[in-house]
Amino acid sequence: MFSKKASKTLMSAVLGTMLLVTGCGGGGTAAPSTDGGNAAAPAPSTGKKVINIGLKADPPSMDPNISTSLYDRQVYASLYDKLFEIDPSGKIVPMLAESYEVTPDGKTYTLKLKQGVKFHDGTEFDAEAVKFNFERNMNDEKSKRKGDMKFVDSVTVVDKNTVKVQMKAPFAPFLSILADRGGTMVSPAAVKQYGDQYLNHPVGTGPFAFVEQVKGDHVTLKKNENYWGGAPKVDEVTYKVFTNGTAKVQNLRSGMLDIIDDTPVKEIPAVKGDSNLTLTAESGWGYQGLYLNNSRAPFDNKYLRQAVDAAIDREALVKVLFNGYAAPARTAFAKGSLAYDEALNAPIAPDAAKIKDLLAKGGQPNGFSFKLYITSSPENEQLGAVLQNMWKQHGINATLEKLEYGQLLETGEKGEFDALQLGWSGRQDPDQNFHDFVVKGASNNDGRIDLPKLDELVMKARSEVDETKRKALYEEATKLLQDEAGYSYMYHQFVLIGMNKKVTGFTYVPDGLIRTAALDKQ
Repeated sequence: MFSKKASKTLMSAVLGTMLLVTGCGGGGTAAPSTDGGNAAAPAPSTGKKVINIGLKADPPSMDPNISTSLYDRQVYASLYDKLFEIDPSGKIVPMLAESYEVTPDGKTYTLKLKQGVKFHDGTEFDAEAVKFNFERNMNDEKSKRKGDMKFVDSVTVVDKNTVKVQMKAPFAPFLSILADRGGTMVSPAAVKQYGDQYLNHPVGTGPFAFVEQVKGDHVTLKKNENYWGGAPKVDEVTYKVFTNGTAKVQNLRSGMLDIIDDTPVKEIPAVKGDSNLTLTAESGWGYQGLYLNNSRAPFDNKYLRQAVDAAIDREALVKVLFNGYAAPARTAFAKGSLAYDEALNAPIAPDAAKIKDLLAKGGQPNGFSFKLYITSSPENEQLGAVLQNMWKQHGINATLEKLEYGQLLETGEKGEFDALQLGWSGRQDPDQNFHDFVVKGASNNDGRIDLPKLDELVMKARSEVDETKRKALYEEATKLLQDEAGYSYMYHQFVLIGMNKKVTGFTYVPDGLIRTAALDKQ
């Protein structure tokens, strides 16, 4: 737990650092945001009923096949439908799949599909469309969904409205995968027409259809009059990019924005104190932390990874930056997760003697230097400065390198970094918070973690349907990853959605996505 003896010195140093950071205070709680300024204010009213949503960063891709960003998923919640959905209680329920059956051995799923559903281009959603989406996710050269689909052996069209999915082995997270990007249905006709440019011409079955994306500024969607769930009550949804959290809150208070995806902690009193606004503050499923590049110096050295991880005072970080609107983290699993373990997640106060010993074992008794890549929002710059200060006390010197959010993702994919601050928005099943980030060669393993025993444990957990045994496998895997300091978990973020009271029909869902199908605006 947090050491009171170290608290006074550390908190003074951290607070001193914060005073030097330019921009607005408060810690961001979503994934890192983009570089640059704020989007232009929404255009004056044209008589249309428009919901304007402020996003912390620019959505990089409108194609769920290659998406890795939370901000994409915020737009997808309006643009696309999935085979399954997360309900307000956090349970998985059918969406485009009307019903389903699973054989006792867990290896065959039969999905009955909703009838009469059409894509925005007028083509029909049916079993062939589902088969096309599965095979695209499984086989496309650029697909980021291959890890999700690793256990799928074949997909068969039984009839127009029935699909059979044969698994290679039981796969516990499968329905959770189908309630995420892996089950997001895109128009086969649009993919065939546009090829690699599909991301600029996205077509789903959702309550709103794509109009345009102006990179760094906005994404505009229009009402799908023929939506199977009933035509939306508003004419348009526009997502505006605001990298400056304070400016985003000011636009919410002025009425130029109706909803914001993330409220900086510093701005929470202003939102809560405004009689025109409401704040949804809920503990999320995700985490924020640091990729340490295990494949090159200095972090191909286990002891130096351990030293950097051990020098992070997670309780101080959460107290100073988040004022209680986040929870210290040492694992990928937040409270409520099947794999959550309170003891493994409990913060450990930095021990100067231990850190000194780790540096000596790593061949750097006098400390060392590395470069940390972050995104350039005031909140993330502040987080970087606080981390710098924590490490500096132990002779570990970090240089901050600021990148636009899309560039940060590319840098991580290429492995061209020492350390990189990037987290995950969280999913219902523990596998989706873990497998792709720690298994060798997996799509989000930017840290190049390569631990055969870890891979073995994670793969066993994917196949294990007994929840007690599954939890035990995640506990063993987590202990191994903590010992190796392969990824440095820092905190579990809260979902902090600010909204104008004129907006009605909003229902909070634990994945933190803003669903717009039922929204109205007085």
